[in-house]
Amino acid sequence: MKKGLGYAIIAYTAWGLLPLYWKYFGSVAAGEILSHRVVWSFVFMALLLLLGRRSQWGELKKIATNGKTALLVGTSSILISTNWLIFIWAVNNGHVIETSLGYYITPMMNVLLGVLFLNEKPTRGQWFAIFLACAGVLLVAVDYGSFPWISLSLSGTFALYGLVKKRVAYDASVGLVGETAVVFPIAVAYLVYLHFAHQDTAWQLPPVSLTLLLLAGVATALPLLWFAKAAVRLPLTMLGFIQYIGPSITLLLSIFVFNETFTPVMLGSFTLIWSALIVYAWVSMRVPQQLAANAK
Repeated sequence: MKKGLGYAIIAYTAWGLLPLYWKYFGSVAAGEILSHRVVWSFVFMALLLLLGRRSQWGELKKIATNGKTALLVGTSSILISTNWLIFIWAVNNGHVIETSLGYYITPMMNVLLGVLFLNEKPTRGQWFAIFLACAGVLLVAVDYGSFPWISLSLSGTFALYGLVKKRVAYDASVGLVGETAVVFPIAVAYLVYLHFAHQDTAWQLPPVSLTLLLLAGVATALPLLWFAKAAVRLPLTMLGFIQYIGPSITLLLSIFVFNETFTPVMLGSFTLIWSALIVYAWVSMRVPQQLAANAK
């Protein structure tokens, strides 16, 4: 549990700082950045696997030959790739606050998925927290005058990704190699297409910028690796709650670094969601205490 908590904190802190990294490539299209992210993540993880234990290659082979496990790995790959694409596009198009909102919603989304798929039973207080979070999302939707698709898409894809990770049991490094391997051919094909269509821009970047882009594999794989290690050690609801570290950092960046507008309506929405997190945390801490008291 302690190791899982440490991995989760490190992973979410890194994710909270990622907008600084992706903003650096604002002149490159989101699809092209995503393709480089997938390619170099696969290369980085494959190298780690080569330097690791031989048993990991046998585990990877088992994943590839087991239909159910391969399907789950493929599903998690599609979910996280979709999440990456939406996030990169949102950051480079001035929607960092909406990405922060999306990841604030994720803990509540995790609770709902836990109820639907893992037979978890939230208390009344936890349901009240979900209600507050939904009210916050509705407030943003009314203010925008449209469906907050960025926030809900990010929270939905990442919560589902966490759920799928709970359904499979394999080494974190092996799982990441499998996930990136699924979309690796698509990413390579897209980069080749851009090159022959003379639409690629990444290779025209200055040497320092290009080097940083090629390091996207490291920037992507390490937090995912830490998250995967946390996911197998922590309950889904606890994992979801710890993730508020990331959007808190992102929200501060959006206001004080990227100078995005934080309206009174947004403040009201975030206040409802922060209240939901406080209620959820308080109720979640009370449940184990009550169980211990009853046991005595």
